[in-house]
Amino acid sequence: MNKSIKLRLIVMNVLQWAVWGSYLTSMGSYLASVGLATRIGIFYSMQGIVSIFMPTLMGIVADKFIPAQRLLGFCHGIAGAAMLGAGLYGMTAGTDISFGVLFGLYAVSVAFYMPTIALSNSTAFKILEQNGCDTVKDFPPIRVFGTVGFICAMLFVNFMTNGAGVQYQHSYNQFIVSGVLGIAMLAYCMTLPNCPCKAEAGENQTLAQRFGLDAFALFKDRQMAIFFVFSMLLGVALQITNGFANPFISHFQEVPEFAQTWGARNANALISISQISETLGILLIPVAMRIFGIKKVMLIAMIAWVMRFGFFGLGNTGSGVWLLILSMIVYGVAFDFFNISGALYTNMRTSEKLQNSAQGLFMLMTNGIGATIGTLSAQAVVNHFVYNAAEPNWSAAWYAFAAYALVVAFLFMILFKEPKDSTQKVA
Repeated sequence: MNKSIKLRLIVMNVLQWAVWGSYLTSMGSYLASVGLATRIGIFYSMQGIVSIFMPTLMGIVADKFIPAQRLLGFCHGIAGAAMLGAGLYGMTAGTDISFGVLFGLYAVSVAFYMPTIALSNSTAFKILEQNGCDTVKDFPPIRVFGTVGFICAMLFVNFMTNGAGVQYQHSYNQFIVSGVLGIAMLAYCMTLPNCPCKAEAGENQTLAQRFGLDAFALFKDRQMAIFFVFSMLLGVALQITNGFANPFISHFQEVPEFAQTWGARNANALISISQISETLGILLIPVAMRIFGIKKVMLIAMIAWVMRFGFFGLGNTGSGVWLLILSMIVYGVAFDFFNISGALYTNMRTSEKLQNSAQGLFMLMTNGIGATIGTLSAQAVVNHFVYNAAEPNWSAAWYAFAAYALVVAFLFMILFKEPKDSTQKVA
């Protein structure tokens, strides 16, 4: 029984992350190719803006009204249809792209996709618990296949070309691939085991409880408050390389010394090493959390972000390609030890009736407020050092990001105190 359930959750995770992997790391190159290079950060910041309220809102709906697995499917259906629309618009408009039309379709899509990250976690946790599984032990090996799906989608858009010989990673086709996968996810979610809502009798609930706002009461616990604040601060780093790594690596095609190097021509394939590393990082999480605890695990993630950005600043696609590869390798630890461990920690420290809302709150702080600030700030930094500079200097931009991550790591080491019992629920 457990093997069958785990297999079904593996398929769910493959589709969940393939939807995002189809465009997340390559959209910047497409936007640059149609004259929207200085607005890359606006597109990526929309993921953060909608994450400020949509994951929490959908978490409330899943807690109180609609079973999580069905809501997960509905969100994917809407997101997939809008993303498919963006791709078809790009196909008909060519290079004469209207920012308002493309951005509007994209905004609708990410508004409904971003909640699915928390909803898919909640769905997996609930189904595993219903079948007597240990979420800390059994979830990471399932989640790792989500990264496999992400990688497959990245490689597909890297190597596939359209009729004009343009790689999908540089064209609107990446949006079409994502949209089709999203609609497939809608159909698949309707087959998953039910995750019933935990709504209580209305007369016994406060107004905050009825709307799920009681999840914000977690801030009354000092260490949980500090945890969420630093989740926001580290969330600043989450979308920077997603938005700018592909344009950065691809720009080496314009440098005669590196123009014919494999990495410069296959940026997404090179970046996919990050996701391969992520698969290994996920598998290390149960051991790392048991040995080190949440504080050291998250501190390791922060140092890894420093290295991620620093190696980008030092590397190139020629003799310095090994530095880019090192940056890809440390990404697995940077992302997983923060994102996955943080979600598990949030699940362990919150009561059952708040778990969906708490996951939404974690998404709010990381992919919401943090990522919004991060992408808009990163665009300003990249515009200053690259797009608006007399001589583009990508290295200076990456060093600025590395310095920020180092400061956050130092402050976290001083301020966050890990609870003696990390499984004790916060009332």
